[in-house]
Amino acid sequence: MLKFQSVTLRRGPRALFENASFALHRGQCLGITGANGTGKSSLLAAVQGELGSDAGDIQVQGGSVLAHVAQEVEGLSRTALDFVMDGDAELRAVEQKIADTASADRAMEHSRLLMEYENLGGYTAATRAAKLLDGLGFTESDHARPVSDFSGGWRVRLNLAQALMCRSDLLLLDEPTNHLDVEAIWWLEQWLKQYGGAILLISHDRDFLDACCSHIAHIEQQRLTVYTGNYSAFEKARAEQLAQQQAAFEKQQRERAHMQQFVDRFRAKATKAKQAQSRVKALERMADLAPAHIDNPFAFEFFSPSKKLSHYFSLVGGRVGYEDKTIVDGVELRLGEGERLALLGPNGAGKSTLIKSLAGELPWQGGQWDLHPDCRVGYFAQHQLEQLHDPSSPLEHLQHLDSKATEQALRNFLGGFGFHGDRALEAVAPFSGGERARLVLAMLVWQRPTVLLLDEPTNHLDLEMRHALSRALQGFEGGVVLISHDRHLIRSLCDELRVVADGCCREFEGDVDDYPQWLQQRRELESREQEGATPPKNPKENRKAQRQRQAEQRKRLAPLRKQVKSAEQQMERLNRDKQRLETALAEEALYTDASRKEELLALNKEQGEVFKTLEETELSWLEACEQLEQAEEAV
Repeated sequence: MLKFQSVTLRRGPRALFENASFALHRGQCLGITGANGTGKSSLLAAVQGELGSDAGDIQVQGGSVLAHVAQEVEGLSRTALDFVMDGDAELRAVEQKIADTASADRAMEHSRLLMEYENLGGYTAATRAAKLLDGLGFTESDHARPVSDFSGGWRVRLNLAQALMCRSDLLLLDEPTNHLDVEAIWWLEQWLKQYGGAILLISHDRDFLDACCSHIAHIEQQRLTVYTGNYSAFEKARAEQLAQQQAAFEKQQRERAHMQQFVDRFRAKATKAKQAQSRVKALERMADLAPAHIDNPFAFEFFSPSKKLSHYFSLVGGRVGYEDKTIVDGVELRLGEGERLALLGPNGAGKSTLIKSLAGELPWQGGQWDLHPDCRVGYFAQHQLEQLHDPSSPLEHLQHLDSKATEQALRNFLGGFGFHGDRALEAVAPFSGGERARLVLAMLVWQRPTVLLLDEPTNHLDLEMRHALSRALQGFEGGVVLISHDRHLIRSLCDELRVVADGCCREFEGDVDDYPQWLQQRRELESREQEGATPPKNPKENRKAQRQRQAEQRKRLAPLRKQVKSAEQQMERLNRDKQRLETALAEEALYTDASRKEELLALNKEQGEVFKTLEETELSWLEACEQLEQAEEAV
């Protein structure tokens, strides 16, 4: 299907990669990874013939049809459905010929074309296009709207649908998930798995790469290396290669130990609940794969909050919206020490609206909002990327935040976000979306927040920066509220999920991998309701009654969940005390200095009390977990 033979691509005098050779066959999906600027998009451009190779040969099997997502949107007056159907160029060509042969003297040719049209699935093409639109999040009423009605992000989805409509043999996708929510990403995964041709895919979403790819082509140090398997298999293989180098091995061990601290920390508090177990597994996997990222150009950590607080904020009966329109009502939310929660929900359900009110950017329409006076809120949102002062440099942006910090300290800090040397002194005007996002994150970290409110923080970030952010967030000692379509980030960071839908915010009982199925069931329920059918389980129960029943169930389980969470928090504090005492008792002078005998006895006594209390707390926690599981099974 596609063959590279000793291909070299250059950008000016600099080689992107040299002497690259690989073959891609029908049914395979090749994920292309590497740092920004290594030549991923240039590789796709070369396959399309938009960029010539500087050496070697690129062969596409004769007669193969290539499909790619267009950068521009044409035909703005056409309906969304017609625009997507335009992706089937072969069918459109036959349609034009049918129109041209409609006259009586060309009846035989007209009949032949009608048969060809039927063989091409012309009579079901509109249904096929409608399914693509539905899968990518468009409503049925959107099908008839002109393309000009849609915003930029939705036009990108239309371009993607048009590319999928094409009868292609080779599909080229460059960051197809950038403007998709979790539901649309999951749908696209399923679609690509059924695709019969070959796929070249660039993505910074590791879960998406894992689900779709059969091979990974990694570009680094001007070399392209192909690995068999998905992205996780690539990470493991690369980690094993790096481990063979002694200098790299020593750095790997330090990185592994750093990640293992987080694994140990959360293994001690993980309940039997599915979400908690999922998080422990994700952390263990991160520790195992940390060596694959030892050459990550990004390395930063969040500072410890200036004050440690037992709780950050609480919201009772919260109501949010714009002007007279309420979007989410009856929100009950409390964030305590070290807690991390993710907000899930369909596009437009009110997740960003809620987080804006939490950040103080949007006034509450109602409810009781209590923010601890010593809580410093750090808020990240996409609009902040456009609010950077274009003539100023990254260094000047930080100096504006902290005029007392030395230039060297700020430049060292910015280096962890990829702004090295003169790059820290350049105006941000020409910066890419990824560079702007990194600068906004750097500014956020520098302000030492107690609570982080993150609305799609990984948009525009490449895989290595996403890994660095995930690692830094693991070490953050404050609270986190996260909105993201990056399932890996949610899985490795958050131990509580809330779903915002149908005008309310409620606890989500499963883990992030259960969420696409929940969305699908929700859409099927809506479809049955629109068709006038009744849900199979309880024909008399409408959605409002269902929500009330679920709320009652949550209310009954709330005391047990609170008991479990309280025990977890106490165990975490006791484990910190245990570690502190072990460190103190490991000091050699404590045993050789006779004047410190009383201190040694006091430490031993305190250690014994901590061990006893920890054992009792763990027993209480296990009993509470068992009671909670039994109560959940009985619901």
